[in-house]
Amino acid sequence: MKTFYEFNLSHPVVQSISSLGFETATPIQEQTISIALEGHDVIGQAQTGTGKTAAFGIPIIENSEADKRAIQAVVLTPTRELAVQVAEELNKIGNNKGIRTVPIYGGQSIDRQIRALKNKPQLIVATPGRLMDHMRRRTVRFDEIKTVVLDEADEMLNMGFIEDIETILAEMPKPRQTLLFSATMPNQIRMLAEKFMNDPKLIKIKAKEMTVSNIDQEYIEVQEKKKFDVLCRLLDIQSPELAIIFGRTKKRVDEVSEALIKRGYFAGGIHGDLTQMKRDQVIRQFKEKTIDIMVATDVAARGLDISGVTHVYNFDIPQDPESYVHRIGRTGRAGATGLAITFVTPREIDHLRTIEKLTKKKIAKRAIPTYQELMVGQRQATIDKLVHTAEEEDLKEYKMAAEQLLEDTDSVTLLSAALKLLTKEPDTTPVKISSIEPLRVKKARKQNDSYNRNRGRDRMRRNKPRGRKKS
Repeated sequence: MKTFYEFNLSHPVVQSISSLGFETATPIQEQTISIALEGHDVIGQAQTGTGKTAAFGIPIIENSEADKRAIQAVVLTPTRELAVQVAEELNKIGNNKGIRTVPIYGGQSIDRQIRALKNKPQLIVATPGRLMDHMRRRTVRFDEIKTVVLDEADEMLNMGFIEDIETILAEMPKPRQTLLFSATMPNQIRMLAEKFMNDPKLIKIKAKEMTVSNIDQEYIEVQEKKKFDVLCRLLDIQSPELAIIFGRTKKRVDEVSEALIKRGYFAGGIHGDLTQMKRDQVIRQFKEKTIDIMVATDVAARGLDISGVTHVYNFDIPQDPESYVHRIGRTGRAGATGLAITFVTPREIDHLRTIEKLTKKKIAKRAIPTYQELMVGQRQATIDKLVHTAEEEDLKEYKMAAEQLLEDTDSVTLLSAALKLLTKEPDTTPVKISSIEPLRVKKARKQNDSYNRNRGRDRMRRNKPRGRKKS
């Protein structure tokens, strides 16, 4: 693998990359950076978590001019969260060279963004809708644009942004460089590339190079109504450093995050209906480890690049196999190992098999943790806390009291009592979590209920006593 010194980058850019702790390029970076530096258009097909941001960010910053106070590159992203993440990384890479990046997205005051644009950043990262708002207001100028990047192009297609993207690209100056990155290549994305790109170089990262290889994947077959209790048992046994729990709907995310908080966990939820301020707050708390559990929908979590996530729990199995790959890619990053556990109801087993076929990996079945396993896990967590406190904390104020206690009670009995008091007993408080059924199941059940009601009426008619005829 190449080191970043081998790309003949300028010293300020190499210095920034080194300060971020990057040493060698990932496959997508190794294949993209040199081609992009030469000015070629690029189509990069790679999954989330493979280092795409640096793959396009490094050549953009290297080719940008710090003394030119004008927008020289635009990066389009599908979500606000991804826009913020990409802007943060580009600012870090461009820091020593003096290249500034401003994120532009809906949900934030447009007047604040206009003020930021008046300071003439060299790069902007934008969601399509908000960028078009600025285009209509004429608060952005594209005269000096050298490069346009479409990040997560397939997701922008799924979210209905394709027409907006075509409008934006049509307004961009020619000639220019266009870089397109997508996990999949549906026909509409191919057509977009043919229309707006100039002889693009195709870079495809094979599935075997994806980061899921260092993620242990397991599933638990569990009834819908028992999912939350099983989740709590896993959290108590495994004590994840940072965990992301995926729910299928916004309502589900609210219910699970609120229920976890009531059970005493440090949790927060993010989805599209929350204000941007609230979403930013939860993400910041998770990064700073003020909370260690984040509950999220697929769209809200897409593009999040948070290091140190040790566990991913799919509270609901994802609707499609590609979403599964995106979800579990939140863990096992930067060479670290991770664990992904998916809850599957009995009628969803066939869907799980489809996911196994796509990922080309058998997902191991795991039994529901028993009460005994839970207590063993809780006791071990308590022991770890006691040992850590004994090694790291100042205990002078407590030693005299401890010595007095030991005069009347032996040390083993005292330590056993401490373990009993500190070990967290399982909380069995009933929690109502809405049942989520696939639409086809709901429809079939509704039809079946109607059929049974009609049969019942027919039976009642047949069995109804008939009056005698008058003579």
